[in-house]
Amino acid sequence: MASKTGIDQLRAIEEQFERDRACVVDLRSLEDIRTRYLSRKSGLITTQLQNLRELPSSERAEFGRVGNELKTRIEAAIETLQTTIAEQEKLSTLERERLDITLPGNRRRIGHHHPLTIVRNEIEEIFVSMGYTVEDGPEVENTYYNFEALNIPAGHPARDPKDTFYISDDLVLRTHTSPVQVRTMEKVQPPVRIICPGKVFRRDAADATHSPMFHQVEGLLVDEGITFSDLKGTLERFHREFFGKGTKTRLRPSFFPFTEPSAEVDVSCVFCGAAGCRICKNTGWIEVMGSGMVHPNLYSFVKYDPEKYTGFAFGGGIERYTMLKYNISDIQSFFQNDMRFLEQF
Repeated sequence: MASKTGIDQLRAIEEQFERDRACVVDLRSLEDIRTRYLSRKSGLITTQLQNLRELPSSERAEFGRVGNELKTRIEAAIETLQTTIAEQEKLSTLERERLDITLPGNRRRIGHHHPLTIVRNEIEEIFVSMGYTVEDGPEVENTYYNFEALNIPAGHPARDPKDTFYISDDLVLRTHTSPVQVRTMEKVQPPVRIICPGKVFRRDAADATHSPMFHQVEGLLVDEGITFSDLKGTLERFHREFFGKGTKTRLRPSFFPFTEPSAEVDVSCVFCGAAGCRICKNTGWIEVMGSGMVHPNLYSFVKYDPEKYTGFAFGGGIERYTMLKYNISDIQSFFQNDMRFLEQF
């Protein structure tokens, strides 16, 4: 018979393996057992089989058979443990990452237009449908285009540095988009039918109704035989399209250096339907823009014949129209980037 000492050692290794196997909880501890028993250099089974040559030749066959069977059983047991632990870890991962599809999903933020952009686009669409084109120009403007060519000579109160951002003696941040009208008239002969939306800058203290930077849209039409009634009809149509069919428009006498005659433009209160409320100060009307017939003096700057051509101009704040359309009380809301405000549009 084979040496009892050798066979007993193999049985002891098998018993120890069973105890160690019961303590395996993860792949790391499993790998420790694999190394302890099956390592090619120092594994317990490997060491025992290497001692085979030291046994008498008559004992080697049985010892080798028992040793190899034990090695095979341990390898199979480790393989089974590995499969079981991997499956358990997979189930554990799936449980951690499990999604309850009955719960409401996370709202995905999707970019969209700013309210001022929405209103600007709507204004442009209305005037384009009436045959106007959209023109643009520099925001840093020469004083000639911002003032002189608009009948605002040196010394005029509108040129006061307290009201205007001067970059140099001859350059300003434009105070209106009217310079775009002058630049356009320099390039083309009548008929001219344009609107000029864009940023403008004035030294206004920021409050609920004022901002040092805001947006205007101005319009200009020059052709033969243009009258004040054409101006009124144009603005009536625009305001009906923008605020609704029941909107009324009225013009009140006023003064602007670049128009003569000039008029302030009111619309029937969009909040009370002209019945009178706190917002319209119980008048039923809300002021929205200025307008008038193009002053003949302007034609000399662009080489138009004032005896042949007449025209009208108008301009208003895009913030003003947006506040009225969406019932917004503070102009600063447009520039504070508060997502609670912006997500409403």
